[in-house]
Amino acid sequence: MGVGRNVTVVYFLLSLVLLPVRMSLVELPEPSVSIPRDVDMSSSPTRNDDLKEMLENNKESLKLEAMKRIVGLIAKGKNASELFPAVVKNVASKNIELKKLVYVYLVRYAEEQQDLALLSISTFQRALKDPNQLIRASALRVLSSIRVPIIIPIMMLAIKEAASDMSPYVRKTSAHAIQKLYSLDPDQKEHLIEVIEKLLKDKSTLVAGSVVMAFEEVCPERIDLIHKNYRKLCNLLVDVEEWGQVVIISMLTRYARTQFTSPWREDGVFDENSERAFYESDEEKTRDDTEIKPYTMDPDHRLLLRNTKPLLQSRNTAVVMSVAQLYWHLAPRNEVSIVTKSLVRLLRSHREVQYIVLQNIATMSIQRKGMFEPYMKSFYVRSTDATHIKSLKLEILTNLANEANISTILREFQTYVKSQDKQFAAGTIQAIGRCATNISEVTDTCLNGLVLLLSNRDETVVAESVVVIKKLLQAQPSQHSDIIKHMAKLLDNITVSMARASILWLIGEYCERVPKIAPDVLRKMAKSFTSEEDIVKLQTVNLAAKLYLTNSKQTKLLTQYILNLGKYDQNYDIRDRTRFIRQLIVPNEKSGALSKYARRILLAPKPAPVLESAYKDRDRYQLGTLSHTINTKASGYLELSDWPAVAPDQSVRNVEVIEPVRIHPSICTALFHFCPDSPPSFFHISCYCPSLPSEKSSSQSEKSSSESDIEQKKKKKMKKPPQKKNVKPPNKDRYQSVMCKPNSWVGPGFGACVCVCDFSSCRMNLLRPHLFSRRLSVSGPAFVPEKSHNLLHRMTGKGLAAQYQFTRQPCLYQPNMVSVQISLTNTSDHRLEQIHIGERSPAGLKIHCFNTIEFLEPDASVTVSMGIDFNDSTQAANFQLCTKEDQFSVSIQPAVGDLFLAVTMTEQDFRKEQGKLQGMNECSATITVTAENTSSQPLNRRVAAMANVGVVPSGQDNVHRFAGKTACSGAVLLVTVELRESSAAVITINTEKSVMGSMLLRDLKKSLAQA
Repeated sequence: MGVGRNVTVVYFLLSLVLLPVRMSLVELPEPSVSIPRDVDMSSSPTRNDDLKEMLENNKESLKLEAMKRIVGLIAKGKNASELFPAVVKNVASKNIELKKLVYVYLVRYAEEQQDLALLSISTFQRALKDPNQLIRASALRVLSSIRVPIIIPIMMLAIKEAASDMSPYVRKTSAHAIQKLYSLDPDQKEHLIEVIEKLLKDKSTLVAGSVVMAFEEVCPERIDLIHKNYRKLCNLLVDVEEWGQVVIISMLTRYARTQFTSPWREDGVFDENSERAFYESDEEKTRDDTEIKPYTMDPDHRLLLRNTKPLLQSRNTAVVMSVAQLYWHLAPRNEVSIVTKSLVRLLRSHREVQYIVLQNIATMSIQRKGMFEPYMKSFYVRSTDATHIKSLKLEILTNLANEANISTILREFQTYVKSQDKQFAAGTIQAIGRCATNISEVTDTCLNGLVLLLSNRDETVVAESVVVIKKLLQAQPSQHSDIIKHMAKLLDNITVSMARASILWLIGEYCERVPKIAPDVLRKMAKSFTSEEDIVKLQTVNLAAKLYLTNSKQTKLLTQYILNLGKYDQNYDIRDRTRFIRQLIVPNEKSGALSKYARRILLAPKPAPVLESAYKDRDRYQLGTLSHTINTKASGYLELSDWPAVAPDQSVRNVEVIEPVRIHPSICTALFHFCPDSPPSFFHISCYCPSLPSEKSSSQSEKSSSESDIEQKKKKKMKKPPQKKNVKPPNKDRYQSVMCKPNSWVGPGFGACVCVCDFSSCRMNLLRPHLFSRRLSVSGPAFVPEKSHNLLHRMTGKGLAAQYQFTRQPCLYQPNMVSVQISLTNTSDHRLEQIHIGERSPAGLKIHCFNTIEFLEPDASVTVSMGIDFNDSTQAANFQLCTKEDQFSVSIQPAVGDLFLAVTMTEQDFRKEQGKLQGMNECSATITVTAENTSSQPLNRRVAAMANVGVVPSGQDNVHRFAGKTACSGAVLLVTVELRESSAAVITINTEKSVMGSMLLRDLKKSLAQA
């Protein structure tokens, strides 16, 4: 037993000895795909050698892993430039993921390693033709990062081609490249302006912010480029990315200051709906011309203010600040206050955000105190605030002080004076001084309070109080001689140089009011002259000179003594001041005539200093800019111009309406044969044939010319704008019969028919032929929600109640509109007359109104339909529902799913379309669905309830596909729900409208996860 126990002990000891060796021999596992966070590989040359070996390996997986690690190094700020030769070899890799990471690396180091990057120029040029939009964009980004003048022509050609790319992401990248090329070669400005002009016409929200930024960098003075795109930018603003919104708002602020007249006219009357009577006498006309013309806001000016107002609710603080500055510089004075609440909300953000917002509020509160007075408590200082935040809040509270709230503010200031933050306490005393100067009713109260602070133990508080009291006493010195005496007694105890100098200045300035104390103060200062600070010495010399002129008997010897000490002082300012004073007050042969005016020079009455805000002059800079923050004109700052006296021509912003394309009948025939079974709403054809004059036509013309003037006036009055005729396409045989009878279409003398085909209603063009195919034919909705939404409450509508519901059917009036059904009910006890639609907003909102309802009896109801063009946006349509006596503002807010139309599509077509909508046009999410939603019918019902899409037949039981298109632009929407194990599901949405896709994805996630 003893031997066995010894053997066990020996084995145990050997295991302890050999354990480290065995652990070192254990093969380490392969590195994971995730980027390591705590390993510093830049400092280890062996690690970089390993990365080089991995990059030169033939296995794509090792190369991909190496690139992930290298990008991880770059993200941590490490230097990975020595790996450039090994990385650039993989630029032509066929692996998409690897190629993306290589381009990310090259964008970072292409400027540093220009020679090696130039060797891959041909590869980048080939990549510009890659089918993947991310690769094309990355290649252009790398190409523009190689800052070598020799490739400027190549860069210019690449930018022009990218500006015409089908992908908005690539066009956005081309806008970024414009700025890089301009900084490399400003001589290319004219060519770049052509590209900017082209990109400004782009309707994609992804491009708008980037091209405006390029415009601001390259040609901010070319306002003429904005004219035609102004309204489009205003309407797209809500859907643009956040930083793009900031850039666009800043540019539109400058634009508006040059194109609209000032809404701040004090001599005019604000009237947006001024209309001159149709019949008026000459006397009234001449009298109106002599009177003040009312101010009428330009509709485009109002459009900008209306479309930026919703952005005050943005989560991005920079966007809110941009809208606030726009309203401050452009809006009428009575509308600026709407930004107050949003700015106060930003004070809950981080310290850096608070600093910028408070600076802008400090500038705004000087001119308009009433804006922020209701929120005064939001500017009370907290103990956790930083010193610079406290100072800004103190500044704002001082600006907001008036006779009504000064007592509350002074009580708050009494607490601040006791703060442990000495700088903040000193700032509070200065604020009390400003309040005393601005509000005469509390001047004495503030002065007495500051005098009490002179007995404070804190030297900083006492010193600042002395400085402020000195400024206040200059306004009323005769009434406060006792305070001057009290301050003179404190001179021995105060050590702060500025405070001591202020006391000496006061005693010297008003020495005639304290004739007994002033000489004694001079005596004490003569003793300590050599040990005082420079500013105290200068004021001592001034005091001696003033006393020499007013009381030379007592102070003559003291003055000479002090002047002798100052003559040999180390500071040259004091030596110069001493020599000047001696020649001025002590007459001699060399002094000349100047000594006669010594009393006028030294004892002249001086104006009292004005205590003003440090932010008084900052309004010369645009709010929210760097120049406003630092109170100095920064590089690149563009000043706001003054309002024009006369508004420029507003017709420059009118966009020409493109007329329908005239197509030869043979082409129309081909189109009919191409899609003979298309539904009526898919395209509308109206044909006309201009005929040459004939006997019949001439007789008709004679007949028409004989009409009376009264009939012509009546026709003009009743004439309406021409409407497009929606001709329902009949069956194929009828088409062929019509096309075989040209004589019925063509007048005599013509051998061909001119056909006008209007495809504008469904926003199609020949570049997208797949939209003409039958696979996108509109089908009926799979689900119509029974829920109706409240449009107008009966109490608000004075008896008129209204509810609306989205029918999800194709609109009968225009295919690009969304069909809405409205139920009107008269809950009052009297008849309601002339119910109709009034004014609408935003400007340019297209609504097909229902016909005017002449009357609606009590307790009666009527259902009407209308069409609204939401322009593929969930922005609410605001309009007025009017009766004969009243007008009620109502709003229809669409859900994103109601903006689509269900379409039929085969699985093969679905896959083909899905392949075209990858990358930036795809969004997906993995969720956990409830058990009841894992079967086909409940899942289809859930999806169809959230969005108006059609079910696409699928050959896989676990994959469900849905297809639709946007009602306005006809953009394809593809939804895929793939069910997996453990109640997991992957939702994938493919569409060009990425914003709508992400919103629908959010709604579907919420719906499928609910029981």
